[in-house]
Amino acid sequence: MDFSHAFENNERWVRQKLNLDDNYFRELARGQKPDLLYIGCSDSRVTPELIMSAEPGDIFVHRNMANIIPNDDLNALSVIDYAVNHLEVGHIVVCGHYGCGGVKAAMQTDDLDMLNPWLKHVRDVYRVHKDELTNITDENDRYKRLVELNVYEQCANLLKMPKVQRARKEWQLNLHGWVFDLHSGRLIDLDFDMDALWDELKSIYSLS
Repeated sequence: MDFSHAFENNERWVRQKLNLDDNYFRELARGQKPDLLYIGCSDSRVTPELIMSAEPGDIFVHRNMANIIPNDDLNALSVIDYAVNHLEVGHIVVCGHYGCGGVKAAMQTDDLDMLNPWLKHVRDVYRVHKDELTNITDENDRYKRLVELNVYEQCANLLKMPKVQRARKEWQLNLHGWVFDLHSGRLIDLDFDMDALWDELKSIYSLS
C-alpha cells in the first residue's frame, strides 16, 4: 500500500460500504459483540479479518510478535480480560504462521538486544520441547514444528488464567490452536485436545 493514498483508500471504502447499506456505519457505531478473540502475530501478511473474510465487529483482535501470551504482559492480559469478562466470547484462537520471523529469530543464538526478553518466551518453548525438535533433522521442518509448539504453549498459558478457567466452566469457552500457511493462504486447525491439555495442567494451575 502506498502510504500517501491511505485517506483516499479510506474514502473509497466508505463509499463502497454506504452503497451497499446506508446504515452500515450507524449500525457499526452501536457497539460490538464478537464471539471470537483472535490472538496472532503482528506480521503484516497475516491479517485475521482478511484471511477469514470477516467484517468489522466480527473479531476481537490482539497481535504481537510471534503470538505470545506471557502471564505477566499487561497488554495481552487486558485484552483477554475484556474479551472474556465483558464481551463473553465463545472462542479464543491462538494463530501462528509458518514463516514467522519472531520464531525463526528465537531459533538463532544471536544477541538481538531489546528483542531478547520477548523472544525468550519462544526460546522457553524450544527448551521444553528440545528432545522432539532436535530429532527433526530438516531445519525448515524443525522451524515449522516450533511454530506449532509455540501455539500449543500459548494455549497452555491461556488455560493457566483463572478467568479462562471460569469461562470454560460457565459457558464452555472454547480454545483453538491454528496456523496460517503463507504458501497456500489456508488456515490449519492444529486440533489440539484442550481438555487433555487442561488435565495435564490442572493439578498445578487450577485456581477457580
